[in-house]
Amino acid sequence: MRDKIRVHIADDHEVVIQGVSALINTDDSIEVEGYSLTGKDVVEWFKNNEADVLILDINMPKLDGIGVLKTFKNRSFKQKTIILSGLSDPKIVQEMIALGANGFIEKGSASEHIIQAIKAVYRGEQYYSDEIKDSLFDLYINESKTDEAIKSSVADEPLTEREVEVLKLITQELSTAEIAEKLNITVKTIETHRRNLYKKIKVKNVVGLAIYAVKNNIV
Repeated sequence: MRDKIRVHIADDHEVVIQGVSALINTDDSIEVEGYSLTGKDVVEWFKNNEADVLILDINMPKLDGIGVLKTFKNRSFKQKTIILSGLSDPKIVQEMIALGANGFIEKGSASEHIIQAIKAVYRGEQYYSDEIKDSLFDLYINESKTDEAIKSSVADEPLTEREVEVLKLITQELSTAEIAEKLNITVKTIETHRRNLYKKIKVKNVVGLAIYAVKNNIV
């Protein structure tokens, strides 16, 4: 088992790469595993190299961040990715999530969130800075007027008592490991409950779960 989380940084500004690298170097459990200045470089780098987490900007030359994720998806290449960008439009965030991004942080708040985000995404969780969570929540609320999956007050299948317990703890922003410890069951079992919740409620992330929980008086 490796001692450190390996992170690859992709941004077209070297000063950003240097800044993120400096933040990462403050934590002994994380190390920088190379960097890329264009989207094309990112795709080429991952053909022959590996990283646990990719930190990816959206606006890059030759191939932007969206293009990078589309390329990964077309190749069925699963890479844990955090988007670090000055663009925080919820529609863009939503698109990046749909393409497989595991987290989204605004560049202006990187110093507050980057270490925590890397560790969370490495554990298999999703991570969004507070501003992103708020914008996503507002977007889902607005879309819920026409989105049957969110608008529906009842899931396709009823939730089990255990799934309701897990849902409540997810909305409290507990990690998978913390929920497993609290309920005295395995992490693998919690992951199964998470997948079942997404399937039954027909949402793609924790924001959708939170809205469902609120609308159905679960929290």
